[in-house]
Amino acid sequence: MKNSLPSLLAVSFLLNVLPLTAQQRPPATPLITHDPYFSVWSITDNLTDSDTTHWTGSPQPITGIVRIDGKPFRFMGHHPDDIPAMQQTAHSVTPTHTTYEFRQSGINLRFVFFTPAFLSDLEVLSRPVTYLTWTAESTDASPHQVSVLLDVDPVIAVNERSQQINSFRNQTSSLNVLSTGSQDQKILNRSGDDLRIDWGYFHLAVPKDAHYTTYLASHPATAFASTGQLTTTDTMDMPERADHSASALSTIIDFGSVSQPVTRHILVSYTDNYAIQYLQRNLRSYWQRNNQPVDQMLDQAEQQYASLEASGEAFDKDLTADLTKVGGEHYAYIAILSYRQAIAAHKLVADANGDPMLFAKENFSNGCIATVDVLYPSAPFFLFFNPKLLEAQLLPVLEYSSLARWKFPFSPHDLGQYPLANGQVYGGGEKTEEDQMPVEETGNMLILVDAVARAEGTPQLAQRYWPLLTKWAEYLNTHGLDPETQLTTDDFAGHLAHNANLSIKAIDALAAYADLAHLLKQETVAKQYQSTAKEMAAKWIAMAKEGDHYKIAFNSPNTWSQKYNLVWDKILDYNLFPNSVRDSEVAFYLTKLNLYGLPLDSRADYTKLDWSIWTATLASNPDQFNAIIDPICRWTNETPTRVPLTDWYDTKTGKQVGFQARSVVGGVFIKALSDKELTNKWRAKSTSTH
Repeated sequence: MKNSLPSLLAVSFLLNVLPLTAQQRPPATPLITHDPYFSVWSITDNLTDSDTTHWTGSPQPITGIVRIDGKPFRFMGHHPDDIPAMQQTAHSVTPTHTTYEFRQSGINLRFVFFTPAFLSDLEVLSRPVTYLTWTAESTDASPHQVSVLLDVDPVIAVNERSQQINSFRNQTSSLNVLSTGSQDQKILNRSGDDLRIDWGYFHLAVPKDAHYTTYLASHPATAFASTGQLTTTDTMDMPERADHSASALSTIIDFGSVSQPVTRHILVSYTDNYAIQYLQRNLRSYWQRNNQPVDQMLDQAEQQYASLEASGEAFDKDLTADLTKVGGEHYAYIAILSYRQAIAAHKLVADANGDPMLFAKENFSNGCIATVDVLYPSAPFFLFFNPKLLEAQLLPVLEYSSLARWKFPFSPHDLGQYPLANGQVYGGGEKTEEDQMPVEETGNMLILVDAVARAEGTPQLAQRYWPLLTKWAEYLNTHGLDPETQLTTDDFAGHLAHNANLSIKAIDALAAYADLAHLLKQETVAKQYQSTAKEMAAKWIAMAKEGDHYKIAFNSPNTWSQKYNLVWDKILDYNLFPNSVRDSEVAFYLTKLNLYGLPLDSRADYTKLDWSIWTATLASNPDQFNAIIDPICRWTNETPTRVPLTDWYDTKTGKQVGFQARSVVGGVFIKALSDKELTNKWRAKSTSTH
């Protein structure tokens, strides 16, 4: 049953009068977020209510114990559960920081995870280092003796506990380092979705300072809680199974007698030697493109800690203010929750010539790599901050599509299954058209190539692959206006013929091709395709119209759907569809809102987070925008499913239907991207592009 507009406004009012800080309860909290393999989360409100996990939900416990005047308390992790938990007093997420505050026995402990995920600096972005920082301060004007134990379960370096690991210690010029990794080290040995990495090494690095001591010992939390010390003898029986009795990587950090604030920090890192296999070539992470040794990378990260931390705090403040200004507090909150997740579903590597290539993993779907209809929804994130990173995603797809082995006249769906990008695996693969997404993926690629050309001020990428783009445009010219029965990006809803939203994508894609032709000074081609796109848009209106809105499919009366693809018509200035199409659609959507958002279409109550924000961006005023955004904000704080932000959920129950931790949440940044002045400001920060 549809909600009435008065009840919708009441929900919106309630959400708006509640302070944002009172609502913040992320479905899951990002702690360490770098790539699909190095991604650690907390899935409970309190950091002590559960052990930390990989984004898939597989346990990757990191345990934190503090001793205050000889008494132990847990501040991170659920075990050992006989050690009392510290009282957590605050919990916040900003674009690059996650902060917890605890209070106990006269001490306030502030614990911060900082990942310097700046899209403007590819070197730092690709560096697999997260900083953990503690600040202890007396709250009762009396000094207290404080020390902290942090230990990492070596399962973090393997897929499952039955695997054998080797743990060891090293040192760099500025750090003492504990490392662990699988005994086998079978680099890029397999592909899949619900998998953890089992090659390369996890590193726990601490400054060479008397305040830090490192240990390789089993059950460190129990020993530390009891005596404040650990055995000084490292376990030497290697390899060992990565089970619960394996040697943890541990550090004890001495804060001494604390009255005024005392701050300490450590580094955690994961290095993988080779990260992606592309067309049978093993590629290194971008930071390793010049064969930089791990010890130098860690030293560099340590040397830059203070300056990066200052940059991160300024970045968070500036971005939060801008997101709030362009979309309001609720929009800003959703975008901030999406920020690190969007990045962590990618791996930034270097091609043989050192050029950046960015590969997305289709998390908790089928594990595909470089899925075109995943690049498309996440594209606003990269177009807003650094279009070079979108080019780095399109390049591998264009290169593969140009090979003789890809024999179809339309774009591929994917390049393989992560981390092996050796050729399409979805549907009929390279063999048949079964379950392909011809109009969907071809439209995606043409629109994004044009978006990159506009953003970078040059059509060089289009020029390089012009024959391929021309073949794709010809395909859409024939098949785009009234698509035959085929899958779309919303393939979970099944095949659909005569799809009106898919038709919009094809029409805008032809305008994109016309724009690229214009940029390449092929004016005859540009005029021809611009004229075709305009004619198709006029036909679309007549074919899709149904009273006060437009149908889900041209032959389906009494239906509706989110026409989220319309968003590019304004953002890229194609202006093929009159404002009346957007206005009537948005007005109709406002009559279909449920407690937690706008359903994707008339077929079911579920929705897609990314598409809902795109649809909200079609709104012509803030009240309409907020009417769609506010229930989504409420959902993030009330969903019973505690996983890294899902993009597919039920708008009535708030429960996850499928998918989690995916890069498509980068699509939330479409509202920011729609503000040209703001986009230009943030793009101008992107100077490191090679």
